Amino acid sequence: MADQYDLIVIGGGPGGYVAAIRASQLGLKTALVEREHLGGICLNWGCIPTKALLRASEINHLLHTLDAYGFAADNPRYDFARVVKRSRQVASQLSGGVKHLLKKNKVAVIDGHGRLAGPQTVAVEKDGKKVTELKAPHILLATGARARVLTGIEPDSETIWTYKEAMVPKAMPKSLLVIGSGAIGIEFASFYANMGAKVTVVEVLDRVLPVEDEEISAFAHKAFTRQGMTIMTGAKVQGVRKNGGGANVIVEDAKGKVHEIAVEKVISAVGIVGNVEGIGLEGTKVKVEKTHVVTDGYGRTDEKGVYAIGDLTGPPWLAHKASHEGVVCVEAIAGRNDVHPIDPTTIPGCTYCRPQVASVGLTEAAARAKGYQVRVGRFPFIGNGKAIALGEPEGLVKTVFDARTGELLGAHMVGAEVTEMIQGYAIARTGELTEAELMHTVFPHPTLSEMMHESVLDAYGRVIHI
Repeated sequence: MADQYDLIVIGGGPGGYVAAIRASQLGLKTALVEREHLGGICLNWGCIPTKALLRASEINHLLHTLDAYGFAADNPRYDFARVVKRSRQVASQLSGGVKHLLKKNKVAVIDGHGRLAGPQTVAVEKDGKKVTELKAPHILLATGARARVLTGIEPDSETIWTYKEAMVPKAMPKSLLVIGSGAIGIEFASFYANMGAKVTVVEVLDRVLPVEDEEISAFAHKAFTRQGMTIMTGAKVQGVRKNGGGANVIVEDAKGKVHEIAVEKVISAVGIVGNVEGIGLEGTKVKVEKTHVVTDGYGRTDEKGVYAIGDLTGPPWLAHKASHEGVVCVEAIAGRNDVHPIDPTTIPGCTYCRPQVASVGLTEAAARAKGYQVRVGRFPFIGNGKAIALGEPEGLVKTVFDARTGELLGAHMVGAEVTEMIQGYAIARTGELTEAELMHTVFPHPTLSEMMHESVLDAYGRVIHI
């Protein structure tokens, strides 16, 4: 007899484990099937360990700019192996924490690869051998995604890296080229540049961080260039020729000129594809478009009793989006009547490069394209006392409002700690606040968050400090 549950979750990443815990809290007997590490890619190979690495690179940058703060340190240096080791320890600690949370919430965890094996059935295998068979009226797919591979530039773990190899290198490369300037590509570019490598970034679109507001992208581009990065936009990688000590990357720039760039390592960061293979979708009514499972606002697929969340269902590929989708999905399964589909324009996005980039809602261009008459406010970091005191005067806060209703349509930032600040605007988007509530909110002084207030004031001609 198969073990019987109310809900089976396949995948223990930030979407799957959060969904399993919430389901158990709601009284559903829940099992979670995970084939590798609890916490998924985010915790083990993405969000968390990359932030540990980026923290190390920030410290390295500070150690080389101590004179600006009145300090001196002779020959600051680092042990690269220990930098990498610390990031792995951070990931391991948090993975163990997820295991504890699942146990605390009485979620059964099954080690193995889960796949649909008929109506209300999940078969679990490990190393090619059957482990068990589970039954449940509700099955939630949270299998995530993996790095997209470009033909002819396939990762080899030595010269051409994906994000995984880029996080655990055997040695610090002196030079590297990053293909793609989305969040993953730019974060690795920033890390290695701040650790002392010569970095080139190649982006096929006309600007870096292409999902961000154009003004923010342009600001970040200039900042990266000042730091010594070479940024090539509107450029295409035509091929990679490996040699004994690295690779020669053939790049066609925006003007059609071909360059041959010699580097030690290449990082391919050109998007991700959903893990739709090997999970038993064949013979079901589940629809797959461009490697992603199609769902409604509650995670439901076209197959009765089968749901999907997170990176498996497409962009934005964000851990917090997956977690929220998981909660929405299981609360709907449990029959709660206060559940609402997630609104993509309330999901904040963060990139932890130097300077940091964060945003929520519509860009100025997107708002205008939708027919809004907009009011735009801006406030520079150089006008903020806390930013100057911190030695972080480089940055910008931008807000976009509906000129007719005062609704905050979007907010976009670049600068120190903006990944922490953006949540204030995310709350405003979720709460449907207007400029009136934001202008009448008292912001503490001296803080970086005061710039959020000033940007709103600027949109309405009331800015004080510029």
